[in-house]
Amino acid sequence: MGIKQEAARLNTRMRQEIPLVHNITNYVTVNDCANALLAIGASPIMADDALEAADITSISSALVINIGTLNQRTVESMVLAGKKANELGIPVVLDPVGAGASDLRNKTTGKILEQVRITVLRGNLSEVSYVAGLSVSTKGVDTSDEDNNKDARSVALAVAKKLSCIVAVTGAIDVITDGKRVVKVSNGHPLLSKVTGTGCMTSAITGGYAGTREDAFTAAAAGILSMGIAGEIAFEKAGALGTGSFHMALIDALSNLNEGTIEEMGKIEEE
Repeated sequence: MGIKQEAARLNTRMRQEIPLVHNITNYVTVNDCANALLAIGASPIMADDALEAADITSISSALVINIGTLNQRTVESMVLAGKKANELGIPVVLDPVGAGASDLRNKTTGKILEQVRITVLRGNLSEVSYVAGLSVSTKGVDTSDEDNNKDARSVALAVAKKLSCIVAVTGAIDVITDGKRVVKVSNGHPLLSKVTGTGCMTSAITGGYAGTREDAFTAAAAGILSMGIAGEIAFEKAGALGTGSFHMALIDALSNLNEGTIEEMGKIEEE
């Protein structure tokens, strides 16, 4: 069975199991992440206070850490939740939003990576390049034109080997690797970059797939495929109407996504 078929099968299993996904995420996209998880078949919970972050993690199937609107109050919560997840064998997805853009983001990313074992790292090329230790030229939370010249495959492989985790670099062509296996996903649409939160939603639904406790590589591929395919469907349904309608259609597409659609529409290349 190929990775696309495995990812498709995982969609069915997730919808049956409805894993609880704890998100310590950012206030710009928290509602989108919750709705994306509900649409894809998982159950979201958002608890970012240090007094309960570890407790909520302990009853969850996966933890997603997103540093998008970073503040010092939540850094402790992220580490406490991550450590609890590690203790209980719960998968951890890290989205290092804007890594490389500020000293606080850089130090926080380093602190999390030092104290928490990450299962899946998902970011754009600038963010993952920073984690790789490369010089980066960030453009807020987006990949800079300068960093687009880097080879996503090489960067992803370097970080996967460095951290012993799955790395997903999302862009026009998404690259997913565990340090040995590499797959490239060509699904998606440029309009996804014009709606805030699509990257955050991708990390969140990857957490949903990871919450099945199956192969994390397959979970990452399923998360990336799902958002890419949903973007294509949403554009066909509402892209001509504008980004607001596209945004709504994206959630609709995720809610209707199933095993057959992933197998039919998935554009994935295995190396």
